[in-house]
Amino acid sequence: PGVKFGNNVLIGKNVKIGKSSIVGSNTIIEKNVLIGNSCTIGSQIMIKNTIVGNNVVIQDGAKIGLKGFGFIPLRDKNFRIPHIGKVILKDNVEIGASCTIDRGSLNFTEIKKGVKIDNLVHIAHNVVIGENTVIAGQTGIAGSSTIGKNVLMGGQVGISGHLSVNDNVQIGAQSGVTKNISKNSIVSGTPSVNLKTYLKQAVMLKQMVEKK
Repeated sequence: PGVKFGNNVLIGKNVKIGKSSIVGSNTIIEKNVLIGNSCTIGSQIMIKNTIVGNNVVIQDGAKIGLKGFGFIPLRDKNFRIPHIGKVILKDNVEIGASCTIDRGSLNFTEIKKGVKIDNLVHIAHNVVIGENTVIAGQTGIAGSSTIGKNVLMGGQVGISGHLSVNDNVQIGAQSGVTKNISKNSIVSGTPSVNLKTYLKQAVMLKQMVEKK
């Protein structure tokens, strides 16, 4: 009851949409998708292989639940790794415009309660993002990395695969994360280091250049 649709919406088989949700124009929701109550699904969105909680906002152009990027090189060919998992978006999540969230390969890709993701962010397969984390635009998180609760990421952050970023971490804009980060840390730079170290490096580099 109370669900509203825009124009040219395609709904597949075995789809369930909760009460008072909105689906914008030209959006495709493929088979076996579950969407909770009071969700706002924008226009020109594709959703497949996904379970969406309540009060979730997905802005225009997002692609959720598609195959991730995974290949095994063998002789002269690259063979695709099967991706048969799902995406889970928990309650009160917001996904920005033109984001891409890949389905899990064997496990789930999971965005937990209260996470807010800016526009143009890529979340790869099997990534888990903890509650209330905020991610700014043009960030990319490679496959099977785990992000803790209450993490803040600036714009254009890159996180390598199979890493652990623990709770309450702050990551400066344009940082490149190549190793695990312990909780309550503040890091910046590429490769990312403690913020105090990063600032000292910047000062020393400036002094070296000015001496020349």
